[in-house]
Amino acid sequence: MSRIFVTGGSGRLGRSVVAGLARAGHEVVSVDRDAAPADQLPAGVVQETADLLAPGEALRLIREARPDAVIHLAAIAVPFSAPEDVIFGTNTRLAFAVISAATEVGVPKIVTASSPTVLGYGCPAGWLPPSFPLDERTPPRPWNAYALSKHIAEQTVQMFATAQGEKIRYAAFRPCFVISPEEWEGAPTQQGHTLAERLADPALSAPALFNYVDARDVADFLDLLLQKMESIPNGETFFVGAADALATAPLAELLPTFLPGSEALSAGLTGTSPAFSIAKAQELLGWQPKRTWRTELKSHHNLNDEASALVNAGSGGKETP
Repeated sequence: MSRIFVTGGSGRLGRSVVAGLARAGHEVVSVDRDAAPADQLPAGVVQETADLLAPGEALRLIREARPDAVIHLAAIAVPFSAPEDVIFGTNTRLAFAVISAATEVGVPKIVTASSPTVLGYGCPAGWLPPSFPLDERTPPRPWNAYALSKHIAEQTVQMFATAQGEKIRYAAFRPCFVISPEEWEGAPTQQGHTLAERLADPALSAPALFNYVDARDVADFLDLLLQKMESIPNGETFFVGAADALATAPLAELLPTFLPGSEALSAGLTGTSPAFSIAKAQELLGWQPKRTWRTELKSHHNLNDEASALVNAGSGGKETP
């Protein structure tokens, strides 16, 4: 059992991470500006409300908690949801405050959340990668404050890993479009659409290149990452996504429609292949996502029927969106 300090524990991803780590037997300290309802917290989870940007606050809380690991999730989570300077300043300052405080305290394992958006897809001036599937070797090309702030969070991890050598273990991860458990039930996603609507209209998922991940799979990934951090290279970054795409047709067919010039690049994405590779997490950690939209929607028949109806209505009854 480890004692794990999780920032942003009341957020969409944070709630599942806190719950998953607690179920795995860890002691969890959840820190956020806003408290989660007490009846939604797993037994034994300690909840703290705090502004981690206040001078010395991150250091004080981490020093008091004396955790075995810190997982930093807290951030403005949606691009363009605040002025660009606010997003950039908030996210970069949070990452540095938490990582530097954890380092000063001597926490053995420190992990920060990044984002696939660091790669730069969706750029108004145009964007094409060197190849598909995208992976950790794809060059970052952030074009907005949110993506840049996440790229800097990764570089912050690299800086501290360089300075500390092997004394402290660091890692960053890029969770794909996070789907929380209630969203499988029909609650709107962070863009305001239901999953049934996103599956029925590929234009809704195309801006994110049809990537997604179940929040509970992220919790499983983090549990495994913490177990393996001492045996993998320090300062690694991982994509964390589902094993398929959030689409009812192959991306080789869909991407050229929404990403001009990608016909040849996407031709190798056959069947349900996603645009984002999770091979590194599979190979270095032995991690496998357990959930896809197919398995989760089938467990909620009303939502699955709604998705099927919307898909069929939009495609003349064919199995394509």
